[in-house]
Amino acid sequence: MRKTFYILSFISAFTFFLEGTVKAQSLPVGTPGLEDYYRRQQLLGKLDSSVSFTVRPLFPATSFKVKDAFDPDTTLKGDNWTYLGPVSFANGAGKFQVLPLGLLQQFNTNHSYGWNDGPMIPAKGYQTMATGGLFIKYGPLSIQLMPQFVYAANPSFNGFATGHGDNDLKSYYAFYNQIDQPERFGTGSYTKAFLGESSIRLTFDPISIGLSNESMWWGPGIRNSIIMSNNAPGFKHITLNTTRPIRTPLGSFEGEIIAGRLDGSGFTPLLTHTLSNGAELYRKKRNDWRYFTGVNITYQIRWVPGLTLGLIRTFDAYRKDVNTFSEYVPFFFPYQKQNTNDGDPIPRDQQTSLYARWLFPKAQAEVYFEYGLNDNSYNFRDFIGSPEHSRAYIFGLRKMLPLASQDQHLLFGAEITQLSQTPDRLVRTAGGWYVHGQITYGETNLGQIMGAGTGSGGNLQSAQLSWVSGLKTLGIRFERYEHNVDLAQRFFPDINGNSRNWVDLAVALQGDWTYKNLIFNATIEGVKSLNYEWVLKDYNASEYYIPHNNVFNLHALIGVTYRF
Repeated sequence: MRKTFYILSFISAFTFFLEGTVKAQSLPVGTPGLEDYYRRQQLLGKLDSSVSFTVRPLFPATSFKVKDAFDPDTTLKGDNWTYLGPVSFANGAGKFQVLPLGLLQQFNTNHSYGWNDGPMIPAKGYQTMATGGLFIKYGPLSIQLMPQFVYAANPSFNGFATGHGDNDLKSYYAFYNQIDQPERFGTGSYTKAFLGESSIRLTFDPISIGLSNESMWWGPGIRNSIIMSNNAPGFKHITLNTTRPIRTPLGSFEGEIIAGRLDGSGFTPLLTHTLSNGAELYRKKRNDWRYFTGVNITYQIRWVPGLTLGLIRTFDAYRKDVNTFSEYVPFFFPYQKQNTNDGDPIPRDQQTSLYARWLFPKAQAEVYFEYGLNDNSYNFRDFIGSPEHSRAYIFGLRKMLPLASQDQHLLFGAEITQLSQTPDRLVRTAGGWYVHGQITYGETNLGQIMGAGTGSGGNLQSAQLSWVSGLKTLGIRFERYEHNVDLAQRFFPDINGNSRNWVDLAVALQGDWTYKNLIFNATIEGVKSLNYEWVLKDYNASEYYIPHNNVFNLHALIGVTYRF
């Protein structure tokens, strides 16, 4: 009798375990129309406020208890051409789903523009990305196959080399030899297939461990994130992450630990890489992939509802230099240089950030902030005396305003990204963000920055106003984008006391719309570039904006997603 009781107890527990772990499907970072929908619903107080939105990809089934991550409002189930949805088998122990088929098209009329588009490259002209796949799960094991395919026409355009001579080319390479960030990916069309948002996981809710190539977004930002975003293609990595907040008597915790491989692009910073006398400007990079590891931990305070605090720390080193356990798992390496013999035991790049997000469901609003450092202080006294040394920050807010109709709102959002060095650089330079003198690929994967898409030394001010109704949005966005201020200040210093920064002023119309199985997303953006590429051929000391050096670019994104 006792043996029968134990067997039945085991079967019951195992069945509960299977049922509790079938919900392990992720929502890829940047999924058009859907990812931000969840965040807006949280602002409205309709979803769990303990989910921080600072460790992505999300796992909506476990975080928000939805049955289909791609049909969060269940409208697709009631109005569709064909509806498959998640299909269960093996008495509920298994799950199968055909993932959405997506096509994203991008076009730039004058020069490359845009970011947070994963494997799509910076390019003029037309390019497209196609994706789709399937998800299957049995017990704790899940497999998500969601490859991506990119084609870019990649025609030539007037870049930096067009308007600059030998001395300026030397200056450009002095900076960009320390990062793998090509201005143009080759001389012809670009075609490449990627593993995309694919993964193999073992999930024991609320913990998941697996092999993944998925894009990640760490931090509270919306337009940018300092350390990890979907600006670059996803990379192969091992992940240990939470699928939902872990609740304790002290509050809720979320987090992720990763270890992965970063690869180079194989392209030079400019297609022109020699001086007029034939001298080589490009310094070849080390022939070795990079071992990248990082941790992101969040804590939502029990006694302060809606407030999330977070810490991110990452390390980037050449694979052949990483040999010991402490080098593979370096998270406890001291921050203060006085405790490290003033340096790392191996050549590697460190970055860290602290962030906060405060959600106010009653006010239908949120504020968030991220503060990053790319050069550790000598000691605590040094940090207190100069906290702005090597800093970058993001600050943003969002507010939903109800309209007469119960299901319609206005959404106002604003965000500031500041990556350029402070006046502290005059005392001691910290170097630009994402560049490194020893790890000369910088914080990049396949030639694109893993953090803020505005790039090293880039500053952005963004404001947006949108009409929102469920999954549908229509809005307008205004932005001011300063390109690589660090490069300009170091190599193109102020002339007669006046700065000549390259500044983009952009106005965009954007929206998401659903019809049956389809989600449409579009952005039409006019971008006026002032002092384009810092060309000074018609320089006039009395004018800030250099005459005859303004260009206009039309940037367009049009996408369609078919949900099964």
